[in-house]
Amino acid sequence: MLNIAAFGHALVGGKWIMIQTLGLEAGNPLQLGAVWCSGELNVAVFSDDATALEIEFFDVSGREPKARVNLAKHVSGVWCAKLTNVPADWTYAYRAHGTHDRSSGLWFDHNKVLLDPYAQEFTCDLVIHRHHLSKQAFGTADLTPKCRFQQYSAASISTSSVSIPAPDRVIYELHVKGFSRLNSELPEVLRGTYAGLAHPVSIAYFKNLGINTLELMPVHSFADEPFLQAKGLRNYWGYNPYSFFGVHQGYASEPSAAKAELTQAVRILREAGIDVLVDMVFNHTAEGDAEGSTLSWRGLDNRAYYKLHPDTCDYENYSGCGNTLNFAHPRMVQLACDALRYWLTNIGVAGCRFDLASVMGRDRHGFNIDHPLFVAIAQDPVLRSGVWIAEPWDLGPSGYQLGGFPRYFSEWNDRFRDSVRSFWRGDTGSASAFAQALHGSAEVFEGSGRNSSASINFVTSHDGFTAVDLVSYLEPSNHENQEGNHDGHRHNLSVNYGVEGPSQDPAITGLRQRHIRNVLATTLLAQGIPMLLAGDERLHTQQGNNNAYCQDNETTWLRWDWVESAKTMRDWVAAVIACRARFQALRQDSYHHEDWRWYQLDAQALTPEAWHDPNLQGLQCTLPDLDGGYLCFVINAGTESQAAQLPLAGDWQCLLNSYQPDVCPANGLTSITPQTLQLWWLPTVAHCQDAN
Repeated sequence: MLNIAAFGHALVGGKWIMIQTLGLEAGNPLQLGAVWCSGELNVAVFSDDATALEIEFFDVSGREPKARVNLAKHVSGVWCAKLTNVPADWTYAYRAHGTHDRSSGLWFDHNKVLLDPYAQEFTCDLVIHRHHLSKQAFGTADLTPKCRFQQYSAASISTSSVSIPAPDRVIYELHVKGFSRLNSELPEVLRGTYAGLAHPVSIAYFKNLGINTLELMPVHSFADEPFLQAKGLRNYWGYNPYSFFGVHQGYASEPSAAKAELTQAVRILREAGIDVLVDMVFNHTAEGDAEGSTLSWRGLDNRAYYKLHPDTCDYENYSGCGNTLNFAHPRMVQLACDALRYWLTNIGVAGCRFDLASVMGRDRHGFNIDHPLFVAIAQDPVLRSGVWIAEPWDLGPSGYQLGGFPRYFSEWNDRFRDSVRSFWRGDTGSASAFAQALHGSAEVFEGSGRNSSASINFVTSHDGFTAVDLVSYLEPSNHENQEGNHDGHRHNLSVNYGVEGPSQDPAITGLRQRHIRNVLATTLLAQGIPMLLAGDERLHTQQGNNNAYCQDNETTWLRWDWVESAKTMRDWVAAVIACRARFQALRQDSYHHEDWRWYQLDAQALTPEAWHDPNLQGLQCTLPDLDGGYLCFVINAGTESQAAQLPLAGDWQCLLNSYQPDVCPANGLTSITPQTLQLWWLPTVAHCQDAN
């Protein structure tokens, strides 16, 4: 039965307006959001604790209020209605009524207009205003973006991935704006945009480098924190979401078409053989702590969406950002799964990297590998096709979970990062951990039946020093962040070769660039999935800032004016990636302990006693090439040349030499230069014996 809701004049936003007649009937609580279906607008939003919930309509700009409609509460806790005669270009937000009692975890304030957690597009990006702050009963209708209606689309099996086998992936972590903002080869309007990412110039760069997977830092809708606004800074990284469906408009050449532009860019990249992953922040939101803002989830159902202390109802802060999402609640699990399904099927990405992902596995008792969210992903016909990467830690109790995620996840391997950094800077007692890293960290993943592709190998990422800063600074130089240089990691395992910061001394710059070649080659050749930080291959520096989350400027934007050293490094990285692609033995997805044989530089097998030598800095490792022959890593992390002999007799060919990238020894191996990684290839092993 259709009920007619006849609205005359109403006081909305402090003024009397004329409201037209809308058709109203019972809504579908299963279709969350405000979704067009067969000419009718179905509205549904979850809130267990609200006493009343309204949808407020605005004009196309989101500025002029048009109507309010009371929604009816379904037994499931979803408030819903089905409406006719709603103009298609209207926009909307919610108002939730109920008790405001912080001691009970209730934060209702009908003065605040609230964003739909399921909205996919907004009138503009959000700028948090002091009136959004939860403790102030100020109206926010004039300050908050409005949501746009969605078109109904049935979920389908995702075909977004270009079917790259896991061990064949080479991931390139980048910032959409920072990657191309200064690239003069792109049309100016496309620099720093989604479209710029898929421009032929960008695609050619990725392909020539050997990249087949992009990992984009957050592109969902995010906002600058008020404390950054007060300093004149921006949240450049984007780890401050106010929507898990919306696409950040600031990276679009046409902001009103951000979703379409990103979707097209993903499609073009996929057609070029390049998968796209996006960084999802399923651990906290832009609403912050108790002094933060009421934007969406807090005002709709604070106790459902956020993890609260059971006694005080204070926010648990396992993210370090003021709040923690509550994956012990089924509606939070549903929201996450619906958002992931949307990114795979509507935007077309191949999967996601999850920031502080241990939060996602927390139930009421702690981290649980059988958490309902993990189970839901594994059994969903769309989601189980995705590529999922966890940052396997958060700040809560038992938050460090490296190796603890389900089999279908890969994990950022910080143990790999630290082991490689320690070994190449010459730390004593680091050889054994380095060897484990090179072999894919079997000690972390193999015990739970996982393969080496569970390990995302990296030495640098957006969070921390770039590669060139890793070898140029002992201490962070984060003064521009205006936090007294107290922010950022202090355990960087970095080295500066005697000069803090830039140096014009050729001897120092030579050592630094060799060190970079060593750590990047180790990352790209180790078993597992390598991840390269965008710009490392072109010696991008942040002038020692290892926490550049708020630097939306040339500190973080990649420079594209080539210098010779940057070209040389780019060519080296491309050569290493090509070598990885050439030999399947470097891309195996299972551990072959019996095939990896370790030697000292004199070709003698490494004994247990030798492995425990704290001064061990020279290693060799042979592994069979699956097409016949052998590969051999020859590594000298010491500061002096060492006599060396390859373990097998034969006509060895040197493929890579980090000491001099353009010079490979042609007449066998009798010694190895200091701080050097070499890769040798023996095409055939007929009649070959161990040299010892």
